[in-house]
Amino acid sequence: MSPAARVRAAREAFAAQGWDVAYRRGLVVTDTAAVAVAVTVAYFLRWEPYATEPVRSNLAVPYTVLSLLVGGAWLLSLAATRTRDARVMGSGPTEYHRVFDATWRLFALLAVLAFLLRFPEARGYLAFAFPVGLAGLLVSRYTWRQWLHRERGRGRARSAVLAIGHREQAERLIRDLNDRQESGYRVVGVCVSSGAVDAGEEIRGVPVLGELRHAGDVAARVGADIVAVSGSDAITADVVRRLGWELEPSGVDLMLTAELADVAGPRITITPAESVALLHVDAPRFTGPKFAVKTATDWIGAALLTFVLLPVLVGVALAVRLTSRGPVLFRQERVGRNGRVFPMYKFRSMRVGADREVDVLGERNDGSGLLFKVREDPRVTRVGRVLRRYSLDELPQLFNVLRGHMSLVGPRPPLPSEVSRYESNVRRRLLVKPGLTGLWQVGGRSDLSWDESVRLDVYYVENWTVFGDFLILARTARAVVGGAGAY
Repeated sequence: MSPAARVRAAREAFAAQGWDVAYRRGLVVTDTAAVAVAVTVAYFLRWEPYATEPVRSNLAVPYTVLSLLVGGAWLLSLAATRTRDARVMGSGPTEYHRVFDATWRLFALLAVLAFLLRFPEARGYLAFAFPVGLAGLLVSRYTWRQWLHRERGRGRARSAVLAIGHREQAERLIRDLNDRQESGYRVVGVCVSSGAVDAGEEIRGVPVLGELRHAGDVAARVGADIVAVSGSDAITADVVRRLGWELEPSGVDLMLTAELADVAGPRITITPAESVALLHVDAPRFTGPKFAVKTATDWIGAALLTFVLLPVLVGVALAVRLTSRGPVLFRQERVGRNGRVFPMYKFRSMRVGADREVDVLGERNDGSGLLFKVREDPRVTRVGRVLRRYSLDELPQLFNVLRGHMSLVGPRPPLPSEVSRYESNVRRRLLVKPGLTGLWQVGGRSDLSWDESVRLDVYYVENWTVFGDFLILARTARAVVGGAGAY
């Protein structure tokens, strides 16, 4: 049997166990049981005497229904906090931390709501439900973890790992993982970061299947669950980033050993595996609760800004209309999330027909790469120069945000002609909605080179947070008032 065939056979044996699916299903059952016991105990101890009465005279909801709603919200909170994520199951404190966070945050919210709604009966209910439910959830997780450790001690319930690095580092990783069954991992193949690969070469009985540049293809071919990268001179931040991009569509996890912590970026969680600590690099997420918060923030923020800035919008529209011939708004097709084309609006800052003069001004282009920028552009009107200096021409994009085409914060919205010439790494800008502002806006605006603009946009796509968006919005106000880099 060839080395690749041996790896595939081992992988199929792991997959047949379906341990991760069984583990999650078991957690769902025991989590539900723990929550059900908690809300039931709290209900009978605190609310049972009022079982047939509505919560409020103006709210015909019985206490039994309210208790069921609390239990449902609790289970949703556990799911939203990713307490059953495969990378935290069975080892380390992260699983317990997430269970605790999901519980106390929900109950803190419920306590605040009870106070605001003047519902004192809820205090005793929450005081019983919180400790009983939390204790049940933690005992449930501990019990399942003990079962998982026993399974791994028998050589089952382990994830297939493709190791990448120097031969010496791969050998150490194989020793640390394969010789300790309780680690939950088993190295089934190796890709070396330097040197040629000999036919039939093995390291501690594990086949060497290719070089670093073939890692993505090898992982897909043998069906690895995880690609674990050890540090070497050949492993740079760019190599790690591109490998992560290559693995994203297949769902294969990327892990790094501790010496690569400085190139891993902020999206890491530590997964202890006996004598070696693996840094799990989270894939960017564009769905789920955090993304829902971003979407809601976009709509609410755009609506508030439109209302507050309505006098400014009207004033700018009148200034454009009265000082130059042509329409108030300039409409141009831009490319949004997942390559969808949408009409983007700006206040017109150039004379009519300016877009047809690009070829004439080609030699005066101050931009780089795919960007076309002219610092002293003769097409810009007098009012347009003021609008551009303070980014007032971009205010109509608030309506693009309200329509769902754009976000308040995101990458720069590109033209279709730019996207048609994008390289694969640049296309990652299209994984999220383009923004009214972004790192490109606060990092230099029109003074940025093409490479700098791409770097900032790709960094944002891979590392965005809701809190980070608020910081960018705050920095945008300062950048706009200063007017630097705008032309």
